[in-house]
Amino acid sequence: MPPGLEPSERGTVSYFTSSPAETIELGRKMGEVLREGDVVALSGELGTGKTCLTKGLALGLGVPDADDVISPTFTLVNEYVGARFPLYHLDAYRIESIEDFQRAGLDEFFYAGGVAVLEWADKWPALLPAYSIRVTLAIAGESSAGHILRISIEDPPPRLIF
Repeated sequence: MPPGLEPSERGTVSYFTSSPAETIELGRKMGEVLREGDVVALSGELGTGKTCLTKGLALGLGVPDADDVISPTFTLVNEYVGARFPLYHLDAYRIESIEDFQRAGLDEFFYAGGVAVLEWADKWPALLPAYSIRVTLAIAGESSAGHILRISIEDPPPRLIF
């Protein structure tokens, strides 16, 4: 079993990272195997690395200037092009109802032909496609470089098990 990987009985795998650089690297590996049409549903408290992981996904997809990936908290969507296919980075933190989510057109990005990454996906599970890749980030401890994160993928497709 690769270092940093912990399987669970429910079909969830967990990876552990001990720095932002390691979180970005895990995201890069994930991004390299994402496919057009994938929806990555990120859940986790503030400061657990959702945007950091998304920077790595962007790197793996080949997004130019992936270091410039920022949370779309106030814009709701950041679109990155120039990669294998577009990356739609969505943020539902400020959305207060299903109607607001749909009125903003966020659900349309799930079917837009690129890769959609939704931060705060746990707020709107009923709107997620059944095939979504559900990722939960949680602080598991502290290291000299910062937080140790547990990044868990629920029932991951085999291509996301490293």
